[in-house]
Amino acid sequence: MQFAKVAEFQRRGIVHFHAIIRLDGVDPVDSFPAPPASVATGQLVAAITAAVRKTRVIAAPYERNGNARELRWGKQFDARPIIRQDGLDGALSDRAVAAYIAKYATKATEDLDSRGEGRDHIRRIKSTVMELARGVNADGPYAQLHRWDGMLGFRGHFSTKSRRYSVTLGSLRGARRAWRLRALLAKAKPNEAAEPDEILVIGSWAYAGMGWLSDGDKALATEAASAAREWRNDRARDRRTTPNERGTS
Repeated sequence: MQFAKVAEFQRRGIVHFHAIIRLDGVDPVDSFPAPPASVATGQLVAAITAAVRKTRVIAAPYERNGNARELRWGKQFDARPIIRQDGLDGALSDRAVAAYIAKYATKATEDLDSRGEGRDHIRRIKSTVMELARGVNADGPYAQLHRWDGMLGFRGHFSTKSRRYSVTLGSLRGARRAWRLRALLAKAKPNEAAEPDEILVIGSWAYAGMGWLSDGDKALATEAASAAREWRNDRARDRRTTPNERGTS
């Protein structure tokens, strides 16, 4: 069983998950064999539905001397098969799902601006996160909750997948590294044949610090952020008013 998941931050302040779940057959390494013919699509949907309904997680109490809470999936659950063709009669096609996942993987989250802008509802959720953070046990699992108010308290990554779902990030990094080395070698020594594996790359990284190097840099960044906020506010106001109203304001 393989999966890929993205988290969508909805305007109402709810984290909504979209997942593709795939059943593979018995594998040779680095291949994606078809599942057994004896397993029907409906059986996979039924298994996923049963897992969603039965899954329970006991969360540690966030407050000192508090009670543990049971977490489960909500009622808004929809599992549908994906077919490898244009969707007909309400069915989902593979292309439609790929576009769907890409949409939420790149969706803007301006309402979650860490500076506190956005809709009142979102600001109240952030305020609640900070209020909860002030009462947590410093040695408990929620000690860093205050760092995640900008993500409405959600500490997970917006995108996760199982290792065998598709190509790994490590493989992508390796291919990118090999391509860059070949390009550099072709530019530096166009008449010599060399493979990236024959090149020794020496590099080291060290933590240099965080924040601004000087008060001047901090002031410039603050001023730029203020100008950007003002520009966004002006654009939002223009969208809410007519040209005549803007001319008389």
